[in-house]
Amino acid sequence: MLEIKNVSISIDDRYLVENLSLILNKGDKLAIIGEEGNGKSTLLRAILGICEYAKVTGTINRKENRIGFLEQIMNRNQTVYEFLFSSENDYYEKIGSFYSYLEEFRLNDTILKQEINTLSGGEKVKIGLLKLLLNDYDMLCLDEPTNDLDIETLVYLEQFMKSTDKPIIYVSHDEVLLANTANMILHLEQRKKKKECCHTVMRIDYDTYVNMRLRKIEKQEQVSKSERREHHKKEEKLNRVMQKVEHRQNIISRSSPHEAKMLKRKMHSLKSQERKLNNEVITEMPDVEEHIHFFFEEVKIPKTKIILKLTIPELKIKDRILSSDIKLDIIGPEHICIYGKNGTGKTTLIKKIYEDLKNRKDIILGYMPQNYEDILSEYETVLDFLAPTKSKESITKARLYLGNMKFIKEEMTGDIKSLSGGTKAKLFLIKLVLEKCNVLLLDEPTRNVSPLSNPVIRDVLKEYTGTIISISHDRKYIEEVAEHLYLFTSEGLKKER
Repeated sequence: MLEIKNVSISIDDRYLVENLSLILNKGDKLAIIGEEGNGKSTLLRAILGICEYAKVTGTINRKENRIGFLEQIMNRNQTVYEFLFSSENDYYEKIGSFYSYLEEFRLNDTILKQEINTLSGGEKVKIGLLKLLLNDYDMLCLDEPTNDLDIETLVYLEQFMKSTDKPIIYVSHDEVLLANTANMILHLEQRKKKKECCHTVMRIDYDTYVNMRLRKIEKQEQVSKSERREHHKKEEKLNRVMQKVEHRQNIISRSSPHEAKMLKRKMHSLKSQERKLNNEVITEMPDVEEHIHFFFEEVKIPKTKIILKLTIPELKIKDRILSSDIKLDIIGPEHICIYGKNGTGKTTLIKKIYEDLKNRKDIILGYMPQNYEDILSEYETVLDFLAPTKSKESITKARLYLGNMKFIKEEMTGDIKSLSGGTKAKLFLIKLVLEKCNVLLLDEPTRNVSPLSNPVIRDVLKEYTGTIISISHDRKYIEEVAEHLYLFTSEGLKKER
């Protein structure tokens, strides 16, 4: 139903995709994976024919399929009604399906009057999905469909993707969704400091692909190390023999011309062996992107220290009451996670917690908002954000951590606005480390980070010795990082573990 043949995509002479060919058939669920900024969203837009900012060559045969697109960022100055329906007749033709899906997504029809820009992140995704379902497209392209979705809708989306025979191409950082739905993988990579692109296409499920890839990497590392050890032994042995011959050449007398001639021949032979050894091809260590590396220095929070004692009779946005009777006490180095349905006010709650904690002198607070621009809009460059004092020491340390997070030189010195969402997420994680924060306030910390880097981030946060107050719908994060889990509803917070 879709044929891609020898497609290459480049921006400013930098290739994101080169000579990609694949065929998508009925029932295929193609997951596009890879690190941030590798061109996943750009490829989706190229497939749809709406990629104006990149050069696209090759053939993309859509075969007259009607393709629905869920974009990653949906900012529109129109009402939900105007977005979903082209006319009043269109509304009445789809009214039955509309209310059925509305119930599945746990939305009220009053949302029709709201402007899309006023909706929560999860509500925007739901409205985008609703449009796709109402229009019964032949094929779907989904760019981060799980971003900000509540767990109930995530499960519904998984079931739909598994049961439909429509071909689906999607980008996602949700490892559970990938494991449960993908039957085909396209892995986009940028190697050699993002100067060389490559891709892998396999008709295989996600978990099998990851395990196969890890085994391949481990085997290549073992072979490379073994060959390097053997090469080093050969070098040492050859050097010892050459030194002996050279020493002998230096001490023989002119009365031994025959021996001198023999030694010269021997040295000539050894030099030939040296050239062969220098030209010996050794298996390279695997050049893979997901080997990010960062860690928090040990921070101390006394077990009896009161971090938060929150009581909110009513949580409001303007005149709208989101929740009431909210109570949350956090003592010591707890790792807590809050989850709940979309639009209930979780982000509003965490912003309220931020306002309560930001001026505290007895803690070092680190904040990662859901909308990165809430904070990043105040800074022009990456180093402005990470090393505001501009001291040589702070810049050197920032560059070290940026390198560990696989930032290339151009990204380290460039403008923040040019970074992808996942790269900005890593920028916040580096900031938390550099400032040695002992209390972390995180709103969806893993939502934009690649599924290949997320396990590293979860491991680091799991071992973090300070306090974590977070919002997340990432099922792996909830399982591995959160010690205490709270459900947020219109009636406050309910502790579930």
